[in-house]
Amino acid sequence: MATPIAATATPRALARPGGVREVTLLAYPIVLTQMSQTVMSVVDSIFVGHLGAAELGALGFAGIWLWTVMSFFSGTATGVQTFVSQAHGAGDERACGPWAWQALYAVVPAATLAAFAFVAIAEPLWRLMGTTGEIRDYALAYARMRPLGFMGLGFWMVLASFFRGLGDTRTPLVATLVANAANALLAWGLVFGHLGLPAWGVAGAGVATSIAEWIGVAVLGFALVRPSLRHRYATRPVPPSARAIRRFLRTGAPIGGQWVLDMSAFAIFTTLVARMGNASMAANQAMISLLSISFMQAIGIGLAATTLVGRYKGAAELASGVRSVRSALGLAIGLAIAVATVFVLAPDALLGMYIDDPEVLRLGRPLLALGAAFQLFDALQIVVGGALRGAGDTRWPFLVQTGLAWVVRLPFAYLFAIVLGGGVVGAWYAEFVFILSLAAALGWRFRSGAWKEVRI
Repeated sequence: MATPIAATATPRALARPGGVREVTLLAYPIVLTQMSQTVMSVVDSIFVGHLGAAELGALGFAGIWLWTVMSFFSGTATGVQTFVSQAHGAGDERACGPWAWQALYAVVPAATLAAFAFVAIAEPLWRLMGTTGEIRDYALAYARMRPLGFMGLGFWMVLASFFRGLGDTRTPLVATLVANAANALLAWGLVFGHLGLPAWGVAGAGVATSIAEWIGVAVLGFALVRPSLRHRYATRPVPPSARAIRRFLRTGAPIGGQWVLDMSAFAIFTTLVARMGNASMAANQAMISLLSISFMQAIGIGLAATTLVGRYKGAAELASGVRSVRSALGLAIGLAIAVATVFVLAPDALLGMYIDDPEVLRLGRPLLALGAAFQLFDALQIVVGGALRGAGDTRWPFLVQTGLAWVVRLPFAYLFAIVLGGGVVGAWYAEFVFILSLAAALGWRFRSGAWKEVRI
């Protein structure tokens, strides 16, 4: 396993703290990790897309709703990175390990119960929302295979956030690569019936992903308890502490709340699209899957910004923290421009990886043109949001993102898609208005400097 970056190249050892070189060294393994996680979803979408438009649309529909449920716990888990990075920056290394255990106690049991509870109510909920019977049936087949995997994902998010807080971005990368290899092999076998495995179609993709998530957890768990880490960061198990868990939740829960309420609005947005028919939902899923290429790059750089802002705030070097954010923004927007170019120049080749349905391709072309602009502003808000989390400034972004999701995203989606007849393309114009507003609000918050006064 990789040695934490902080053990080999501290901020002071680099020529320019917060410069592009430091951000790049920390960010590139996270970007590769996030891209590899995207590959898991893309592989599933490509395999399932060969079964038909309804199956592809159902995979995306179920995935959005399941992630909505899990997003509260995943977002809360990322709070570990804030506590670990600030303790590490302050030189209190043995305070780092116990935060991972307190977060596991807070996140994993609740996430597991929530996943099983949602699957129990999914069928009547989706029926009430008016989804087509074909999409609903396939989505239920997938969803029923995912709760145990989501339990593993809870472990994964906490442990990955712990390592990133230390500046060790390579260990989560190794775990993700191993899990992706397992998922690709298992999904190929279980979707189509290869390798002597049953042909379970959409449900097979859910089983493959769940198993792969636990394989990734095994890699991270082994790394957590290895002797060198136990000695330096006190990573051996500790008993639950109500006081520590409450302190963790004060910072982590607003992140989770921000994620789940934002995702709830997006899940309703997706349901609106699903009611437009199989072709619209399939085009929507292809759009989301392709956007994730840019999204995950920005997430990776944003996580690096979280670590560096937390580290420099813990070390009382705020100017270096600001410089880190500027460097991260330059990297993220540069990569987003590269993705935008591909979206504009090769839409048919990109969409053709998923499906060859003429109606889906017709709807998908304008979506990718819009996506080229969308993901530029998405990259900006992701990086700045990550920087605010590193500083412990989580409550204000929670209120703003939640408000915009429900006051801008959903009303505009209904207006553009239904009232004005824009369909799935109109719905995504509403998404563009939302992401532009969010980027402006988070950018203003960071420039105001209020994050410098926040204490965790």
